[in-house]
Amino acid sequence: MEALEKQRISSVVHGSIARGDVTQKSDIDVFIPQIVSSFSVETALEKSGFPAFNRFIVQATPSYAIKGYIEISEKRTVSFPLTRMRKKEREFYIFSGEANIDTIKNDLRVSGVDKRLMLIEPTQFGHIESSIIGREEHVASLLKISVETVIDRCRALTRRDKVGRTGLFIERSLMPNETFELTLKKLADEKPEVRRRLRMV
Repeated sequence: MEALEKQRISSVVHGSIARGDVTQKSDIDVFIPQIVSSFSVETALEKSGFPAFNRFIVQATPSYAIKGYIEISEKRTVSFPLTRMRKKEREFYIFSGEANIDTIKNDLRVSGVDKRLMLIEPTQFGHIESSIIGREEHVASLLKISVETVIDRCRALTRRDKVGRTGLFIERSLMPNETFELTLKKLADEKPEVRRRLRMV
């Protein structure tokens, strides 16, 4: 996050690392919430000693935002949108718990919801866990997001428990000589669904 900040690229970290219920198995997911040049991101990381371990483009479903992912180690990933995100898509990160660089530097933790649909609320000596089922409006108010986002995430995570994790619509690895933007253009030329998503707000 500091490497990105040096190049004036703001980022957040989300999930257990932001909430504080982190374990040895936890990933570190850094997200850049605005569309930026992938060259700027990769240059910022490389200058601070974080070369790309792997790079790929992901789109969960044809209607979802398309994102670029840079793995800098097995459990550390930097991601960024390649298409404009809807309000609900942006709020997914806040739903899971989101912290900026100042929050992290000050050793603070934030509330968020884990994959079990448990609300994690930090306390002085740990955290409190409680189910969000039936409390969607309260959780939306607490996290300052729309209740529609909470309901959508409940539906998606409950479905995942029942049918398992489904495949991604697009998961395209990049060759060393490929850029995110040119690869996205190739995908748009090949797939009408990608072209449609590029036109959506």
